[in-house]
Amino acid sequence: HMEEALEKAKLSARMLLQVHDELIFETVEAEVEATIPVVRRVMENAPMPAVSMSVPLHVDARAADNWDEAH
Repeated sequence: HMEEALEKAKLSARMLLQVHDELIFETVEAEVEATIPVVRRVMENAPMPAVSMSVPLHVDARAADNWDEAH
């Protein structure tokens, strides 16, 4: 779903790594503000429609120049 959503939004971002519940992307700085909402939307709706959840999933998303700065 993620790759399709990024392509549909005409974004060049690509997922580099998935660690447990964390996804790490690389993109050009000019697309950061457009990429974050797409990533958040896909992650928050990831289990749908396969799983019905009684609580919403909330995703924290931020940009940084490297992994250390993101934490």
